[in-house]
Amino acid sequence: MGMRFKFYDATLGSLFGISDNFKEDEEHFPLVDSTIKFLWNRNKAPLDIVIDNVHASLLPNQIITTTYLQHVSFKSTNLPITAILFNREFYCIVDHDSEVSCNGILFFGTQHLPVVSLQDKNLQRFNLLYDIFLEEFGTPDTIQGDMLQMLLKRFIILATRLAKEQLEVKKLDNAQIEVIRKFNYLVDMHYKEKRKVADYAELLFKSPKTLSNLFAIYNQKSPQKIILERLVLEAKRLIHFTDKQNQEIAFELGFNDPAHFSRFFKKMTTKSPSQYRESI
Repeated sequence: MGMRFKFYDATLGSLFGISDNFKEDEEHFPLVDSTIKFLWNRNKAPLDIVIDNVHASLLPNQIITTTYLQHVSFKSTNLPITAILFNREFYCIVDHDSEVSCNGILFFGTQHLPVVSLQDKNLQRFNLLYDIFLEEFGTPDTIQGDMLQMLLKRFIILATRLAKEQLEVKKLDNAQIEVIRKFNYLVDMHYKEKRKVADYAELLFKSPKTLSNLFAIYNQKSPQKIILERLVLEAKRLIHFTDKQNQEIAFELGFNDPAHFSRFFKKMTTKSPSQYRESI
């Protein structure tokens, strides 16, 4: 039988939970669709999950992060997957960005699915922290929520540090990482109304050329391509996971003309929205 722990404050609507078999336990957590998750393969063999209709293979001792913006399916997951989940009422990573600096690296990024690999000392460190979480759930006093929050903050900081070391941002210094991190986050928040690199450069107090040069070091994708790909990703999500028609989707994504949206979608994917809908 699996292990499941939950801290839930009905007054605040705040949720924090841990499960060592989230595929089986998901339905037992309230508000689960509004949570941010660390999904951790603690098995000795790889396992598969599907995120936004894209298959991802998680190797042993790898962690992947997802947010409430993404659609995660465990239909093809044939091994137990450990989840650490929380909602913004429990711990808001936006309000606490100055503390944990994880947005645009672990969460709300537009680059790749962030996967962190745990080895040797790092694995020991994360296993120890996991055990302390479980121990804290055995102490149901008035400050349990505060203690779990403090442990979660440590978990996020450790995972963010590892992500910076392991992902492509390792080529950059801290100031450059901070600009890219904030750009990724801003795109995820404003892509519907802001589609020009200059819009984000202004928010970051940089020139568009500086941003483009920075991304040339970090990633082969240009900032403009990242913005447009975020639009396409949301269009695909809306087509795949809702009953909205193409015209509704076009308007929701900020296109005044559905025909313009259709041309844009086809240019980016080689299929029209209708063709894409028929192919899924």
